[in-house]
Amino acid sequence: MTHAKKKKKKKGPKPKQTSKTARCRGSRNGELSPRNRRSLGPTGCCGEAAAGRRWGRGWRSPGAERAQRGPAMGAEAGGPRDPAAGQQLRALFYALAPAESSFRTVEEVPDYVEKSIPFFITFIGLEFAVSWIQKRKLPGRINDGISSLSLGILSRLPDILFRSIELISYIYVWNNYRLFELPWDSPWTWYLTLLGVDFAYYCFHRMSHEVNILWAAHQVHHSSEDYNLFTALRQSVLQKYTSWMFNLPMALFIPPSVFAVHLQFNLLYQFWIHTEVINKLGPLEWILNTPSHHRVHHGRNPYCIDKNYGGTLIIWDRIFGTFEAEDAKVVYGLTHPVNSFDPIMLQLRPLAHIWNTFWATPGFCNKLSVIFKGPGWGPGKPRLGLPEEIPVVTGNEVPFNPRVPAYLNCYALVHFAVIVDLYIELLASMTMLSQGTVLMRIGFIILSLASFGLLMENKSKAGILEIIRCLVFIGVYKLGYFRSHFSFLGYAYE
Repeated sequence: MTHAKKKKKKKGPKPKQTSKTARCRGSRNGELSPRNRRSLGPTGCCGEAAAGRRWGRGWRSPGAERAQRGPAMGAEAGGPRDPAAGQQLRALFYALAPAESSFRTVEEVPDYVEKSIPFFITFIGLEFAVSWIQKRKLPGRINDGISSLSLGILSRLPDILFRSIELISYIYVWNNYRLFELPWDSPWTWYLTLLGVDFAYYCFHRMSHEVNILWAAHQVHHSSEDYNLFTALRQSVLQKYTSWMFNLPMALFIPPSVFAVHLQFNLLYQFWIHTEVINKLGPLEWILNTPSHHRVHHGRNPYCIDKNYGGTLIIWDRIFGTFEAEDAKVVYGLTHPVNSFDPIMLQLRPLAHIWNTFWATPGFCNKLSVIFKGPGWGPGKPRLGLPEEIPVVTGNEVPFNPRVPAYLNCYALVHFAVIVDLYIELLASMTMLSQGTVLMRIGFIILSLASFGLLMENKSKAGILEIIRCLVFIGVYKLGYFRSHFSFLGYAYE
């Protein structure tokens, strides 16, 4: 690893020295150069460049992209590199060895999540094929699939405008309050971080089911009545702003670069377990979170409620009494289904419900309980509500599936593909766009996702909203504010 050229000493007090692990490209003694500080904005601090704008939970910054084009940086010295295809595939299953995934600084950590997108698409196609062979039916529906992907895109849009709070907060605590520093290249540090990240996820996940205000964000992920790989991408806009605090204790001794690797691995592992085409996995069921265990977590059967919170490991549920094995046929979704494909409504309606319940509940303490006790709580009830109030599941429940003409499904699918293309193009070019252009594109994407949701519900006002959306799209595209990888669009508009 090359060292930066020494700068001439200036008059003044001698700056406090820090370890090499705490330094990052363009920084010295935990401070960024003026040029790098401008690139990060007013909140910049050491390492935040690598904690910047992301899709999924992958990190991308100009410095990180430059760093990733160098040679390998695992347990041996040298610059960083992109993981090989085989390594990227194994990252989905948390199957990389410490020597393959240990890095000195955060900037050297590969963007495992973003580079997994081709594997996401491949596995979704494979799931459809296997489900058809096994059961002669597809694992999902067009309306629910578009809804899940819309919620995934919507959850990523704030990352275009704001920095990653998870790494920013972690690096801040590491730089200012760490008690001691574990070696970044030690296998023991790697395995300890695996356990620490997964235990922190278990704690956060359990709180997200047992605290009403946290559940208001997390319930978005549970709102689908299908269970497939699309469901894994169904995420909340607000959840990331509460999950970060559970990781901060690790910042007292675990280097940010090691944490950044396992934060991605823990997320990636949870993608493939959202499927019905994989049955039980034998002895692995005792240790790992598997599709069978996670199917229980997504069930609305009474025996499934508040069970199996683990991310990668199921041992935490076995230790703390929240484990439940898959038994009766699982019926997916919320105990009180929302019956909507509108991503905006799915994100905001739970908060509106808490707001209305808060003002309708008498007594100050009871009002606080509406926010901080379980979603099933009410005056005179236990903290998590009464189990007998959970609706009975018969197994004959019919998912919300409004009748929509086939041509409308095709229309929504094609236009949704165009919006996905615009979203990907926005991610690729956002550093070169003005803030006004970025905001306009984000606004149009939100408008489009809301319109598609109403179309899938066959609402009467959906047609008017879609006509307005298309006119806006054509006008803005003609003015050159949108670009698309679909060349035929340009010819069509001409």
